[in-house]
Parts: sequence; structure tokens; C-alpha cells
Amino acid sequence: MKPIYVLGTGLSHDGSACLLKDGRVCVAIEKERVTRIKHDGGNDTAAIQYVLDAEGIRFSDLALVVQNSYTSMLKFADHWWEGPRLLRDEVPVATISHHLAHAYSALALCPFEESAVLVIDGCGNAFDDCVDLDGAAIPEMPQGDTAHLWHEKDSYYLARGAAITPLFKDFSPWGTGIREYPMHPPTTRHSIGGLYAAASRYVFRGLEDPGKLMGLAPYGRPGMFDFEAFELKEGRAFVRYDWMENFRTPARSHEEFKERFQDYADIAWHIQREVERAILYIVRARHAAHPHRNLCYAGGVALNAVANRRLLAEGPFERVFIQPAAGDNGIALGCAFYGWSQILKQSRQPHQGSVYFGRNYAANSIQPKLRQYAELLGASACADPAAEAASHLADGKIVGWFQGGSEFGPRALGNRSILADARIADIRDRINSKVKFREDFRPFAPSVLAEDYSVFFDGTTESPHMLLTAEVKPQWREVIPGVIHKDHSARTHTVTRDSNPLFYELLRRFKEKTGIGVLLNTSFNRRGMPIVETPEDAIVMFLYSAIDVLILGNHVVRKPADFEARMAKFNAMVAQHSAQRTFQKALNT
Repeated sequence: MKPIYVLGTGLSHDGSACLLKDGRVCVAIEKERVTRIKHDGGNDTAAIQYVLDAEGIRFSDLALVVQNSYTSMLKFADHWWEGPRLLRDEVPVATISHHLAHAYSALALCPFEESAVLVIDGCGNAFDDCVDLDGAAIPEMPQGDTAHLWHEKDSYYLARGAAITPLFKDFSPWGTGIREYPMHPPTTRHSIGGLYAAASRYVFRGLEDPGKLMGLAPYGRPGMFDFEAFELKEGRAFVRYDWMENFRTPARSHEEFKERFQDYADIAWHIQREVERAILYIVRARHAAHPHRNLCYAGGVALNAVANRRLLAEGPFERVFIQPAAGDNGIALGCAFYGWSQILKQSRQPHQGSVYFGRNYAANSIQPKLRQYAELLGASACADPAAEAASHLADGKIVGWFQGGSEFGPRALGNRSILADARIADIRDRINSKVKFREDFRPFAPSVLAEDYSVFFDGTTESPHMLLTAEVKPQWREVIPGVIHKDHSARTHTVTRDSNPLFYELLRRFKEKTGIGVLLNTSFNRRGMPIVETPEDAIVMFLYSAIDVLILGNHVVRKPADFEARMAKFNAMVAQHSAQRTFQKALNT
């Protein structure tokens, strides 16, 4: 029987494409992994072409396309700002609104037959674009000519089987961030995610990674501020603006950030706690109005691992599932699943737990790239990559680990990872300064054998997608300093044999050698760069960083003794060719 393919595509920031085959994900990718532009969104041609090529099908083989952009309902679907798209009249195209796509993305991967679904993010679609209003309680109904200026703020649903019913939707009018006031949210006036993004922009000069604020917060001092960032009333969160006038000195450079590090850390600490307070209030209010024992959680705010820890510990739900690609990079998954279940009326297929949705690069894809760089690097075949990597890690080496299909979402879960021995005292500083080229306060996560989790960390809740933090037990804090944050916490990643057999085997082999089933695990990229997707991406990152060894599929790649001399010659040749191209272009002009 001919398979049924449904394509989901997200055209917001952090764009993505997801292909379902008979109701199950066969391939999905974030656009940035393909274009190599961090947080790339908009035109979805590159991401769609990737998933079609990975599956070996044509656009005409699709049964349906479902799309979303938080900026519009895409009435002119065949074009986008950056040019024409791959859409063709032969395949029907449907458009759904933003929070509904987030909700279906959580439902697609969650283990529950029935659950509540909560979406909290920076900004969703405008009120007049939402297709999920029927039956929902809307506490403040946008009216008249300004309805298009009110956007989704948080949404709450009930999921049964493959269907989602809206229960509550809150909207907020567009904000004043466009005026460039230092601490004003860049999206809507009363967005939890928007305020967090505003604080991140205030401290780090950009919106590229609000999660950095979470990493900075433990360096802050409690009690330095006493203002309430939110007014919480009648089951809703409102951003207060009366305190913002006191914040007039955003960091305008990295040097300024370093000079006033403690001040910015104090801000981060307070905003983090205020956001946690607002999230818990919303969660409790929704549960009180529509109780359920299970919760699925999505939207960019769901990536806050510290808040997630409190949600599990202090929230009213017995079981919580957090969508691994909770931000806009997961929108395509929700679009595809909505199309499968609600438009094609197909039954929900149980998810098997894996989020390694990228294409696999076989040896015949890796070997040509290794030959291409043979003058710079040494490579050899390896029968047991896990044993090879464990040996280098036990010797104190930093290892680049590239295996199987890439993870879908922002976290490295053992297929596109940079790994190191967490017992090395200065390993965090080495990787931050010489591999990742990022701020020195940034922490690293531990990957741990699931059965050893309670040995090292307080609590018993597994964290398979690196979306929860846990306290490191006192007796281990001096043993694994490389993965412990300022407040003795860690954003944990629990690994089972079923979830990732090869990475599990690597951890097991490392434990055999060292007695410790824990490794430092960080994403295979550097500051401002998407996580590597292809073998060549990994090789280039290896060349231009202090990674010692690269395990690329079943190959071990090393830097020879005269590597620096080889690289100097190579860089000179590249510079010469670049100058020649510039000269030729000038002549042609």
C-alpha cells in the first residue's frame, strides 16, 4: 500500500519542516541546521527540500501540507519574503494558528491518552487569525478594528486521543517594545515569554538566546530587588511597567557586561524568579478551572528548565510531559500531526520516544568528506566507536561525537554532542574559551546513565530531553565539577539503552574505565552557530576549535602533530583564493 505523507512546516523564527509517514515522524529538521544561519525562519524551501530528499520522495508524493506563521495566515501561500516556495497546486495546503500548532506538537510526542495541554510563549497569532476559538473561555475579548493587534499569550486545551479541545485562551495587545525602551517586552504587553526576552536583550544585547539569562541567574544575589514584575489576578498574568523606569543601563557591549557582571546577574536572578512565579500561578489557575492529572506543555517558555523543575515539584499535575522542541522549532511537528489527525481523520499513532529525526549519513557520505580534508587531518576506521570515545574521554580529551540522525530541538542528546570528562576541574573554562567561544559563566549539562541518576542527583524524575534541572548531591560536587552550576544544580540528561543505544554504551564504557557514568555533554556548535548537521559541518567545527578527537560515525578523526602548520598553509591558500575572487569580481564589474 502506498504510504501517506503529511508535511508540516513552520515559517516563524526558528523555522522547521516535519514529514509524517503513515502518522509517524520519518524526518524533521530545523531550518537553521540546513542554512547554517542561527534562528533562521521565514521561507521554508530549504527545510522542505531537506525532508523530501531525506525520505527520497517528491513534493507530488505528499497527501497534504499544513503550515503556520505567527505573523499571518499565509493567504498567498506560494511565496514568502525570501522568494518562491515549493508548494504546488496538486497538493492541498491548510493553515492553522500558532498555539494550536504548539499544542498538537506536544500531543504528537506525549505518552498520555488524555491530558491537559498548556502553551505559553512570547507571542502567538493575532486574534483574528486564530482557528481555535470555539468553546474557549476568553477573559478579554478583542473588539473592532484593533482585534488584529491582540495576540495569543497563553492557551489551555484538553486532549483526548488525537483531538484537542480549546478550554481557555488569553490574549494581549501589542506592546511598546518597538519604541526601544530598555526593558519593555519586544512582543505583546503582557507576555511572560516577552518579558523574559526583554530582560535577556537588556543584559546580552540581543534576542538570540534568552536561555542565557537562566544560566546567568545563579550568579545573582537574592533580595537585591523587591518589585513584582507581574500582577497576577483573576487567573491571568499582566506585566507591570512601573518598575522598568529604574532600568536604563542595558549592556551595550560585552566589555560593559563584564564590567557590571554582578548587576546584570542580580537582574537575571530576580527576573527568573518572577517568571517562575507567573508560570506557577497560570498553571495552578488553569488546573483549578479544568483539573486533570496529566499535563502536556509547549511554547518557548517551556524551555526554561529551572521553572520546569518547580512546575513538577510544586505544580498540581501528577504527570508532566514537556515537548522536547517546545519553541517555534517544534511548530512543524504540530502542523503535520494536526493534518494527519484532524484533516485526514487518521488515528493517532503512538510515538516511540525517539527525537532523532534528522537523516542518517552513511559511510558513503562520510568517506568522501574525509578524503577532501585528508591533507589536514588523519582518519581511520573504527569498529567500536563507543569504546574508542570512552578511551579518549578517560584520557582527558575533548571529543566531538557525530552519530545517526540529528536531534530535533535545541538540546544535544547524544548524536551531535561535544563530550568531556566532568571530573576535570577546568574543563568548563577550556570548552567555553577554546571550543564554544562563549561567555565563561555558561554551564554545561551532564549526561548520565538513567539507572545512576539518583546516585548523583536529588530526585527521581528522569530528564530524557535535558529540560529539567536537579540538585547535585553534596558528596559529588567536588567529583564532577565540570557539570555543576553556581547554585549546585545541573540541567540533567538521563540516557537509557532504549532511547539511544550507542550513546548509552559510550556512557557504560566510560563508567567501566572511571567508575563514573556521567559525561559533560554540550551541543556540537560554537557561539552563534547552529548545531552541526552534516559530516562536513562537524569536520569544519573540528578544524577551527580545540576539540581533540572527532568520532564521525565509524571513523576516528585526529589532528596530526604538525596540524597547526598544515592549517596555516590551508588558511593562506583560502585567503589567496578569496582575494583572487574579489579581484575578478571587480574586473567583471
